[in-house]
Amino acid sequence: MRPLFSDRTPLSPVDTAWLRMEDPTNLMMITGVFLFESVLDFETVKNTLTQKLLRFRRFRQRVIQPRISWLPPYWEDDPHFNLDSHIRRIALPEPGNKEILEYLVNDFMSTPLDLSKPLWQFHLVENYGDGCALLCRLHHCIADGIALMRVMLSLTDEDPVQATTSQLSPIEIDESGRDDSEGSRDSNGSRATRRRNKRFLKKSLVRLSNPAKAYETIKLGVESSTAFAHLLLLSKDPPTPFKGKLGVMKRCTWTQPIPLDDVKAIGRVTGATVNDVLLTAVSGALGRYLRTRGESIGGLNFRAVIPVNLRPPDEPLKLGNAFGLVFLSLPVSVDDPLNRLHELKTRMDGIKGTPEALVAFGILNAIGITTTEIEEIVVKIFGTKATAVMTNVPGPREVRYFAGQPIRQLMFWVPQSGRLGLGVSILSYAGEVLVGVATDAGLVPDPESIIEAIHTEIADLMLLVEYAREADQELERKSEEKARCTAKTKSGNRCKNTALQDSDYCHIHTQSLIKY
Repeated sequence: MRPLFSDRTPLSPVDTAWLRMEDPTNLMMITGVFLFESVLDFETVKNTLTQKLLRFRRFRQRVIQPRISWLPPYWEDDPHFNLDSHIRRIALPEPGNKEILEYLVNDFMSTPLDLSKPLWQFHLVENYGDGCALLCRLHHCIADGIALMRVMLSLTDEDPVQATTSQLSPIEIDESGRDDSEGSRDSNGSRATRRRNKRFLKKSLVRLSNPAKAYETIKLGVESSTAFAHLLLLSKDPPTPFKGKLGVMKRCTWTQPIPLDDVKAIGRVTGATVNDVLLTAVSGALGRYLRTRGESIGGLNFRAVIPVNLRPPDEPLKLGNAFGLVFLSLPVSVDDPLNRLHELKTRMDGIKGTPEALVAFGILNAIGITTTEIEEIVVKIFGTKATAVMTNVPGPREVRYFAGQPIRQLMFWVPQSGRLGLGVSILSYAGEVLVGVATDAGLVPDPESIIEAIHTEIADLMLLVEYAREADQELERKSEEKARCTAKTKSGNRCKNTALQDSDYCHIHTQSLIKY
């Protein structure tokens, strides 16, 4: 006999937490934009999404909230699923430029998804320049940014030749994000609970019988307790124009493409990662923005909540949320870009290797299974200890094709969890980097000013690369000159530059950076 609730899959505690954090002033929704230089055919877009996106069962399911409050929400196939409710066709008014597109994205970013239907939508936006845009909205309870990026990539091709229907087949994945997805579809999740308890007991016995493993477990427990205490004892972030009571309307924009090779060149010169460089530029831009508003930023630091992927790199695609959070203090008040970069890198390196992200993931789990009153308290605590959400998602290295057309640019914005008013999204794609900024319209009505400052900061950091190149050229010139002097000395000829010493050129590279 078929189980009564066999088609019901409870949301994981973390996915439940993201669903519960939905608020009219802070929608838990990931918004993305694909930009094309050519116009997409609407029917081809529908066919592509039908063939490729709907292979994932989750995109045909809706969330059901049980009448009994202590039962978890669950996924259920939508008996009234209609593709036309999720794929729409609209056109921008003239002049159809980036500014007009931003207004449209603002409206959709401020409008909740229909909770009675599967929690996603695509809009084909025509009359955008000579091409078009594809705007997508996906609820965070479906999956996190890393998983959704893999889903979005599965919709694209490596060349303009579209995949035929015969090449496509349903994707068999664990869409619950758990190992026991089939066994956890009972309405009360009791079978899944028994399995988890059994696995936990088995692992505990193994650790107790192995002193080395037991020691590592105790050590991790102590470190986790310390990290948990550290998170709770963090002081409140200082008041700035970025913090305050949120409204419904949001504002968003994004940078012009930044060459990834430039960012990597800055990293090579300074010994920093790509992420370090970009976060340094964002920190400097936020400081510039505050100064333009007449704010004093002497000694100012505030924190950004940064998602950390907890999935193994070779793990098969799973939907759901599997990331932790770390709190990075941004050196906003440091004017010198090199000093700011070194300071940010030091702070970021101090977080790496700690269990802080795992602890935050555990807290998110706890939010998903606790009462809404306790959840509200925890969300407020997290919201007071940070000012912004900043995320960095690596995209494809090569140009990808959707519905037969090359994707020119990709951009996305994540929700500002914890009811924060500022979000920064970084995405690399096809050798370029885009930085998106989303703000609360009442707090920061002009995010384009932050975008302009980011470009200024990147230009300032590129000066370090230019100085280093000049230093390398000078080093090469003096090295050749010394070699000539050495040759003349050996030949018995007097060299006019015998005073040339290694110290004259060995530190040219360092001195050029110090001079800057």
